[in-house]
Amino acid sequence: MSQQTPVVDPLFLAFQLALAGRYSIDRELGRGGMGIVYLAHEVHLDRLVAIKLLPPERARQPGLRERFLREARLAAKLSHPNIIPIHAVAEIGEFVFYVMAFVDGETLANRVRTRGPLSSSEGARVLREVAWALAYAHGQGLVHRDVKPDNILLEGVAGRVLVADFGIAAVAGVTSSDGVSGTPEFMSPEQALGGDIDARSDLYGLGATAYYAFSGRVPFEGKSVTEILAKQVTEAPPPLASLGLTVPRKLASIIDRCLAKDPQHRPASAQALAEQLGVALQQRRELPAALRAFVKRHGRLNGGGTLIVGFLLLPASISVSSWFGGAAGFTTFLLGATVAPLGYLVLAARRLARVGFNHRDLGPAFKEEIEQAKEELAVVQSSGSLAAESWVESGAKVFGALFVGSLALRTFGFFLFGKLSGSFYNRVDTTMLFSLTATIFLTLGALALRQRHRDVDTDMWAKLWMGRIGKFAFSLAGKLTGRDERQSVMTHRATELSLGMAAEQLYESLPKETRIALGDMPAVLRRLQEDAQALRKRHDELQEAIGDAGDSAAPQYAEIRELRDAIHGKLGETVGALETIRLNLLRLHAGSATVEGLTTHLGVAAEVSEAVERLIAAHEEMERGLKFPRDIAPSPI
Repeated sequence: MSQQTPVVDPLFLAFQLALAGRYSIDRELGRGGMGIVYLAHEVHLDRLVAIKLLPPERARQPGLRERFLREARLAAKLSHPNIIPIHAVAEIGEFVFYVMAFVDGETLANRVRTRGPLSSSEGARVLREVAWALAYAHGQGLVHRDVKPDNILLEGVAGRVLVADFGIAAVAGVTSSDGVSGTPEFMSPEQALGGDIDARSDLYGLGATAYYAFSGRVPFEGKSVTEILAKQVTEAPPPLASLGLTVPRKLASIIDRCLAKDPQHRPASAQALAEQLGVALQQRRELPAALRAFVKRHGRLNGGGTLIVGFLLLPASISVSSWFGGAAGFTTFLLGATVAPLGYLVLAARRLARVGFNHRDLGPAFKEEIEQAKEELAVVQSSGSLAAESWVESGAKVFGALFVGSLALRTFGFFLFGKLSGSFYNRVDTTMLFSLTATIFLTLGALALRQRHRDVDTDMWAKLWMGRIGKFAFSLAGKLTGRDERQSVMTHRATELSLGMAAEQLYESLPKETRIALGDMPAVLRRLQEDAQALRKRHDELQEAIGDAGDSAAPQYAEIRELRDAIHGKLGETVGALETIRLNLLRLHAGSATVEGLTTHLGVAAEVSEAVERLIAAHEEMERGLKFPRDIAPSPI
């Protein structure tokens, strides 16, 4: 049998011959409309590189050749961690090419094709790094003009995101002489029309890329390039939230704004977009496994053991009653219904405390769980179920009112008239029994329907654990746990919570007379923590609203930006006051500080807290005056 002769690309051979001695081409990596990419070894430096070659038929066109070289040289000046560096730009005979660093990884397009859409946290991270790269390039006067998943590389080892192919970028605001360049599915409306473009055109491309990364589909599809471009210009893409994805609302809103037809309604800049994505990433920090397990399972009395105890409690109480009397049976039932659940809660709190968590960690944990549940339940909401829920809830209220009315009538009638009319009371008792039974069933039905629209279970357990019962359970658990238990590092805690907890532990370990001399230091610490949390929340609200406003650099937003910056500064002062108290407590333990000096710092902390209250009051006044942010935000497209 004769051996087949391998097929060799003549272009490959000719190009390798031209590069002999400088680069040794290994293989072709891919090709597109503006070039062919080869993997090669750079001979003198002994490193892998990627070479992008302008196809010879295009290189023969003087205008296109000069444009390729000009823009490659401009791109070679870019130096940023998230931009693939260009080592050399050259022309040898008919060959025009540039040499860039080789990235051992895969494109975002290949990642989505092979393993499906990105998670919300991973997607936000990728988009933010791309936004950083674009912000840097825009600052150098370059617009990429072809932002798409195929031009975004994910480094295999470090996970770094790099933007490639600035080879067709143009100087900002300049339209190419040979018509429209780019990829139709990711092209902005102004670029599709062949008009002048600026940095916001890249933000549209990044929005379309994000749409693909989260959903696995492009915003617009068509049978021809003309059809796709027409849709880019005239149609609004389906909102990302309407696709039934578990993408956070704020992140979906950011992507939808990037896809606005009017550039003025997109984020003001790539840097502003990166900041908004950073806020979204911070809000989606993953909870530690122990906290996730607690809010989902361990902190709830809804397991199999609870059901078994519930079923056994009534017969056990009856048995005790038959042996020791009704009082003993009632006491057994009461203890089983109260002390046993409380004991379970204390044990659950103790398990959590032993791995370094306390009661204050539950607030962010339950909040995160409720937010995720809202996003998931939003997918299955329907108007029909809403109507059914309304009907069942109304029925439960009616029968509940009948039961309460019957009970009141029975009680007052007994005290006022005694047992004069047995038939009358029999009718009342029948109404009570019927309404009670119907109310129970309707209430259970209403709760079941309500659960489809709101995580009732999590809401209930959050209120229980964050209320007095939860605090009491953790207080008892703390006494059972002791102070020598291992404390783990909680990266999810805000800085103010970590500092406050550390300061409180240092305060509790001081001698009693020293604690008395320091006054009510725990109250000051709690107040500073609450102030910092309030400032952080309001700063995020202002930052998000400024991002929602589109052109946030407009003069009418100056007061809002000024307030945001003031809140940011005051947040630093508040956390700084907490840090100072903690450090002075450490010095007090070491014998290098005095109680009097620490008391002075407590007075300064009180002044900081008063200033925080005034700043928050100013924010509330602005909200009332401007009805911020709804009235000042632009209308959606």
